[in-house]
Amino acid sequence: MPETFTSATNGPDDDAPFRSRLSFDLDVDICVVGAGLAGLTVALEAARLGASVAVLEGRYVGWNASGHQLGTVMPGYSLPIGDLIERVGLEDARELWAMSKQGADYVRAAATEEAMPGIALTEGALEVSTVDAGETLISRLQTLSEDFETEVEGWQVDRVRAQLGTARYFHGIYYPRAFQIDGRKYIHGLAAQARRAGARIFEDTPVVSIDPSGIRKRIVTPSARLRASHIVLAGNVHLGAPLRRLSETLLPVWRYAAVTEPLGERLGEVIAFKGSVADSDGIDHFRIVDGDRLMWASPETTWEARPSRFGPAVQRRIATIFPELGKVAISDVFGGAVGVTVHGMPQIGQLRKGLWVASGFGRHGLNTSAMAGQVIARSILWGEERWKLFSPFELVWAGGATGRAAGHLIGLWGRGHSAAAGALARYREGARAREGVREARLAEANRQAGTMPQRRPPAGPRPMRPQPPRPAGAQDGGIQVVPSQESEKIRDGSV
Repeated sequence: MPETFTSATNGPDDDAPFRSRLSFDLDVDICVVGAGLAGLTVALEAARLGASVAVLEGRYVGWNASGHQLGTVMPGYSLPIGDLIERVGLEDARELWAMSKQGADYVRAAATEEAMPGIALTEGALEVSTVDAGETLISRLQTLSEDFETEVEGWQVDRVRAQLGTARYFHGIYYPRAFQIDGRKYIHGLAAQARRAGARIFEDTPVVSIDPSGIRKRIVTPSARLRASHIVLAGNVHLGAPLRRLSETLLPVWRYAAVTEPLGERLGEVIAFKGSVADSDGIDHFRIVDGDRLMWASPETTWEARPSRFGPAVQRRIATIFPELGKVAISDVFGGAVGVTVHGMPQIGQLRKGLWVASGFGRHGLNTSAMAGQVIARSILWGEERWKLFSPFELVWAGGATGRAAGHLIGLWGRGHSAAAGALARYREGARAREGVREARLAEANRQAGTMPQRRPPAGPRPMRPQPPRPAGAQDGGIQVVPSQESEKIRDGSV
């Protein structure tokens, strides 16, 4: 269950020798810095390919965002697909998208009940729009299905609202191959698989310094030294002082999620959809867990805070979107920081010979981190070069404190703009509905008028026929005498 810190290992003693602090000098083929999703995937895949691997973690496995996420797995990147095509062209964009699909397939293959008991896999993800975007929906469906060979379905407004009992959402794109897992079970299950494959995981072992020069790189920790042919930096925004310049290419973004108390049957009456739901503005992301609980992510922030502060905000958001649920009780709030790059794509590749980076996965961490682990392990051990597809997305400084402030303001503006656009869309929908009712009533009135019998005009005096105009000189009641030429002659005495 997402609100518990359980582990998918065979037992506490079984994994303990491989989770202790590094207290002795060590030589390995590959040293991975960071025991999150990307680092553990690199370790697992490299160990499976026969390399000796050590993972150094400053705290404990999955302590940050990797162990505190909603568990939605689907293809894609933080960079919108249209922008991806514009940046690298259609062919490379298709290849990058295919790699993200492979990452999702990797997680599905790893997250089975046999390998990770209690993983609680559920199917389907729905992306909903907060505005009436029918034409945009059709265009995106064509791009995904035809150009990127992704299985998707377009949902009309009625279908979306039949599954989600709210008038806030309009059209939707349904991804039937997407799925959800218990994120905390997955990260600990991944660590257990890596350990069984031969990787050694050392917790409470921060990196003090790194010397990447030479064939054998040197890593210094507070209690030991380590040498390796390859170093993989998978520490995200938490690489710290030894690699501050690299960590500053990421904008830290915190997102907190809350899990409600059991809501009983009323939750299913309001929300029938069993997969995860995310709006197209990236503000709301939620799904049902444990049958009758709601797990809901709060809007992002670029500043860290106590998770408990976001419980009331999630309560208000749920009540706003689903008024029928009202103010729900919150049982737990958790969260962590993800690294977001300026260009929206992850950092995957070789910085210099033997020094690799895997970070900046942003909002699609589960599929892209899995893909990165495969790519880097095979690049090191097999000489693959697929990582070069990410070369156009170079390391860019994220702006430091100024960038965080700007990111916060942009987030506020985006949420305000989304709220205004959504309110306008709902107003227009209501206006169209009212106009439709008015027109229906007018049509009914006209129909009623057309079926009534015609009434005869009332009896009265018959109308007078129009008389022809009378000649000049005529008088009422007399006869006009026109003098002739003969009578004029008699009068004059000419006859």
